[in-house]
Amino acid sequence: MSETALRDLNAIPGSEKKNESSSKGSITKPLAGNANENQEECQKKATAALGALSINGAEVANTGVEIGIAEVEYIESENLNDLEDVDTSLKTLVTGLESKDWVLLCEALNNVRRFSIFHKEAMLDMLGDVISLVVRSLKNPRSAVCKTAIMTSADIFNAYNDLVVDSLDPLLLQLLLKSSQDKRFVCEAAERALVAMTTWVSPPLLLPKLQPYLKNKNPRVRAKASMCFCRSVPRLGVEGIKVYGIDKFIQTAASQLSDQLPESREAARILLLELQTVYEKFNDLTTASVSEHPEPSSWENFCQSKLSPLSAQAVLRVTSISREGLVMGS
Repeated sequence: MSETALRDLNAIPGSEKKNESSSKGSITKPLAGNANENQEECQKKATAALGALSINGAEVANTGVEIGIAEVEYIESENLNDLEDVDTSLKTLVTGLESKDWVLLCEALNNVRRFSIFHKEAMLDMLGDVISLVVRSLKNPRSAVCKTAIMTSADIFNAYNDLVVDSLDPLLLQLLLKSSQDKRFVCEAAERALVAMTTWVSPPLLLPKLQPYLKNKNPRVRAKASMCFCRSVPRLGVEGIKVYGIDKFIQTAASQLSDQLPESREAARILLLELQTVYEKFNDLTTASVSEHPEPSSWENFCQSKLSPLSAQAVLRVTSISREGLVMGS
């Protein structure tokens, strides 16, 4: 082999190394004639689209995605400005929510929030379609879109209250799933949205929606649903709980006492204490008045009449221990 050929061969690795180092510093278009560089560029684009790399079993955000997320500002509801052109924004709202450009999509979601806060009547006729598109954004793999959609959900609950019930099922499922995942900033935002839901949606309408998730296969989903259930029941008030059926609530809470996660068990314990207080209040009223069918005279008798022996024992143990702790602490 000639010296010229050897020099050519030795020059190849240096050339490739130069191309590799330059590609890290800036994004440039490859020459049309260089097939290898074109292939490498395609691979880089594909990697950036994935959004994350797995390194030694840990998920690490891709550099391109980090830059994109940094460009998104998560604006709290009280800091959102009103829309500049309400009519134009309303006409382009659905198009923006369907956009594949995630920056435009986030802006459209923020416009949904602005409509909810400043012009909720204007969006009322299209609320069902908007919620469906918000649900689609909740499923978006890009965290910036997902979190913005979660914040949008909270503002929708705050503005439209019970009007969201017909479209609530898929929205509720996604919020329970997002509040159960490992990305902390997404999880915390979803938990705040669930608090907004239990605050602004009436318990008689919300509780039947939550009930199936108390038996979900995913223990984290069960835990988040239990916490929502626990927050909603007291909002019924004494009379509301009595009408709904305190025995049903006790049976539900009793089933959560043996759940896998401590969040479920703690929610059940808090709910049982609330139910015990409510029972004693309306039981006193019942026994004080003339009644052909008086309620059982004690919490213990009531639990034993409505639950299996083992469940009743567990409920009474929890409520008696908690009551004793309250007495000792007072």
